[in-house]
Amino acid sequence: MVDIARRSLVLGTAAAAGGAVLARGTRASAAAARPVNLELVTVTESAAVLTWYTGEDGTDDGLGRMRPAPADAEVVYGTHPSRLTRTAHGPSGTAYHYVELTGLEPNRTYYYRARSSGRDAAPTWLAAGQAAGTPRGDVFSFTTPAPPPGRHVATIALCNDLHIGETVAGLVGGLPWIKGIEQVPGLRPYPEVMTEALVADARARGATLIVANGDLTAEAGRADVRRVKALLDGFGAYGRGYLVTRGNHDRPHETDHFRDAFFPDGRTYFTRDLPGLRIVALDTYDKPGDGGDAGGLSAEQLAWFEAELRADPDRPTLVVGHHPLFEEESALALTGGRSLDPVQSLRILAAYNRTPGVFLHHAGHTHRNHRSVFPLAPRVVHQEVGAVKEYPGGFALLRVHTEGYAVNFYKTRGDGARAWSERSRQELAGLWPQLSLGNRVTDRNSSARFATAR
Repeated sequence: MVDIARRSLVLGTAAAAGGAVLARGTRASAAAARPVNLELVTVTESAAVLTWYTGEDGTDDGLGRMRPAPADAEVVYGTHPSRLTRTAHGPSGTAYHYVELTGLEPNRTYYYRARSSGRDAAPTWLAAGQAAGTPRGDVFSFTTPAPPPGRHVATIALCNDLHIGETVAGLVGGLPWIKGIEQVPGLRPYPEVMTEALVADARARGATLIVANGDLTAEAGRADVRRVKALLDGFGAYGRGYLVTRGNHDRPHETDHFRDAFFPDGRTYFTRDLPGLRIVALDTYDKPGDGGDAGGLSAEQLAWFEAELRADPDRPTLVVGHHPLFEEESALALTGGRSLDPVQSLRILAAYNRTPGVFLHHAGHTHRNHRSVFPLAPRVVHQEVGAVKEYPGGFALLRVHTEGYAVNFYKTRGDGARAWSERSRQELAGLWPQLSLGNRVTDRNSSARFATAR
């Protein structure tokens, strides 16, 4: 663990001191900017998104990382490693770089180099994966997928873990030796910054619906519930522009403010039918408890869920619920409370195996990007999505077609969001990217044909 921390601090050092671009009079020279934390975030059939950070060599922002050094951002790329004939640029004058490559061809392998101030960006080091694509000498590569088959039906932003009202990030599992990260004094609360960026980017990316899948608040206080509703109302009216589920942080306290705001009829789980798509939304903390234990459905909800699937087994169906059924490949599983009750999870998988139309189960709670397929229901992809409120800071865009779908993770792009995302990557003494980004590009980006497609 010590070796991982040392290497993470060397290769992954980057954060915002001050949380914003340095004022013009105090900017470090471009020559001093060192580009680090290169990540291949998004890969679709026609585009790719790369992010990185430039810091000032020899400085410390107080979190063990370099102070921000604004610089230029350039990506050279092409279809042969020795012929990088195309160029894309991101905005200059910032330390938080976001470059999108567009006009790519499906099913093609591309090679690239990302650089600032004439220096190649060093990738985020992952002990069990690759953050920037496949290394090919002094370049990296990635392969675009085929587009989703059939006619486009819907584009939905899937997100989770907004935590409105939270003031300290990274307090994992209540472990007493974990030091959290706070927003830079004087700046707006980071959950609000990140949620506003979510709303703006979901709209810009073409989503017509946001599904906010649990832990919308820190502890479901009245003011926090009202605030998250007001922020999401910026995308559209509740029920039409966005839907919500309950997470363990949204559980009832003395008063159930979350239920009163979003589910006045009292039932916190539901089905929503869209053209060509059914959404089944679960309340995975439909039980008493302090929020730190495993999730669970009431007996009534579980029976309702099975009946819903049985009523139309071939209809393309997205299931959303805050807790994952099972948590694979996680060093944090020892903290407990990381998934649903295992007996209920097995029962749900058995129901999926009888329901060919279920193609995707979206979960949050783990604050990471991770794709799983379980042998008991091999047609269903289980997609955990990184938190909105902290690094990697974003949402998954689900594009549903008549014969298949694609799901792609996007980091949010607002200036404040990019700055906080870089600052909060220092959670767990800089080890947080190891656990949250996703070890494989396919943990963030995947596509498939429906099992029921002809």
